[in-house]
Amino acid sequence: MPSAAPFHSGQRRVLRLPLSLSFQYLPRPWPREPHANRAFAKAQVRPGPDTQTSSRRDPTGAGRPSLPAAVVTYALAMALPTPKENTTAIVTGASSGIGAAIARELARRGHGLTLVARREDRLKSLAEELAEAHSVRAEVIAADLTDADSRGALPDQLAARGLTPDILVNNAGFTTMGAVYLSDRAAELAMVRTNVEAVVDLCTLFVPGMVTRHRGAVLNTASTAAFQPLPGQAGYGASKAFVLSYGRALGAELRGTGVSVTTLCPGPVETGFAETAGVTDEEAAQSLPKFMWVPVDDVAKAAVEGLASGRPVVIPGTANRAGAGLAHLTPKALLLPLMAQRHPALKGGPAA
Repeated sequence: MPSAAPFHSGQRRVLRLPLSLSFQYLPRPWPREPHANRAFAKAQVRPGPDTQTSSRRDPTGAGRPSLPAAVVTYALAMALPTPKENTTAIVTGASSGIGAAIARELARRGHGLTLVARREDRLKSLAEELAEAHSVRAEVIAADLTDADSRGALPDQLAARGLTPDILVNNAGFTTMGAVYLSDRAAELAMVRTNVEAVVDLCTLFVPGMVTRHRGAVLNTASTAAFQPLPGQAGYGASKAFVLSYGRALGAELRGTGVSVTTLCPGPVETGFAETAGVTDEEAAQSLPKFMWVPVDDVAKAAVEGLASGRPVVIPGTANRAGAGLAHLTPKALLLPLMAQRHPALKGGPAA
């Protein structure tokens, strides 16, 4: 016979919570660094109607304290601002490679774009492609990001077009190759200005407005080279280590403002990036295992998904994530000689 008690071993108990409250308990995005918008959203939680719960001893819930429902008015899980008619996503280095792929992924999600790079003809071609394929507004600004005056003019150029930057993608960058003692001074300084100075300058120019509006997202492109020194590309590796460190620190500073910062750290990608520095894709492929190479479209998709979920660091590809962790932990006295031996720009030794 059934037991007279409210519950017995053959019955199930179900605790019903308001749907709006359950969103508070979503797991934090990986890795376990603070979500940029979590503290800001916390202030937006307000109590709603009381809801009672049942217990084994009191199935009616009449004798238990009420559990306040919550109405969350800010989307915790989405750090990527919703596109509007007058907002734009600035993408630097958008004329080719990862930058162009990220622009395509943002356009696919409905974001208007401001494409920035030196090669205006390529930018116009991409802008036409995006406008036709996704029916989004795509602006073109030809600028030399090594030049501080060119960078400084960007906010006024956007304001003149009636655009508000809600997303900033600092993707412009390049590398030099070879030993430092054989390097070209002008090329090395231009690389640092593009890879480091431009990132800092554009964040300084555009992040304050995002903070004022409690709305914005920043994506900085670094590299798996950020996780260890890189003989043969010493300046490039150091510049990407700076971008990773800067992005992590900036993200911590912006916690609770409604602005998120994500650092993209791709491994090897077939974009012709190394070839512009004098190393062919074939030579680059011989120095790194094939399983570490990730298609450029997959890199862009992972970057934008990470930006949308508020992840502080995105490393596309399982092998690259494992490699970055291993390189970071391996004693450098063992690691660096091996890297110097395998780097295509250093083959032949000091006499090369």
